[in-house]
Amino acid sequence: QVQVVVSGGGLVQTGESLRLSCAASGFTLSNYAVGWFRQAPGKERESVTAISSNGGNIYVADSVKGRFTISRDNAKNTVNLQMNSLIPEDSAVYYCAADPRIGTLTTPIKKPAYWGQGTQVTVSS
Repeated sequence: QVQVVVSGGGLVQTGESLRLSCAASGFTLSNYAVGWFRQAPGKERESVTAISSNGGNIYVADSVKGRFTISRDNAKNTVNLQMNSLIPEDSAVYYCAADPRIGTLTTPIKKPAYWGQGTQVTVSS
């Protein structure tokens, strides 16, 4: 069964950190670019960050630049999102997605090949 599995998330206070992880079953994640999206209630889905299959190309949205870091461990078939200095505006459901092209993951308009379940991140003030 092909799945993108997300772990992590939760409730933290402003300034704290969280780490999300994305893993794959049924396909080899290291062959794909991976991205993180988020969607808050009443807001459009936002592409947060993405990384190419070999890690050489990284996209980071201005809203999280300097605070969020995406990384991948192809040996473990995982991609991580380290979120530091969290603020209430970061509160949203976060999704992991995989696609052969990183360009697909830098915009909420295109549909990635694989899409994981969401995980809630809540930052209290």
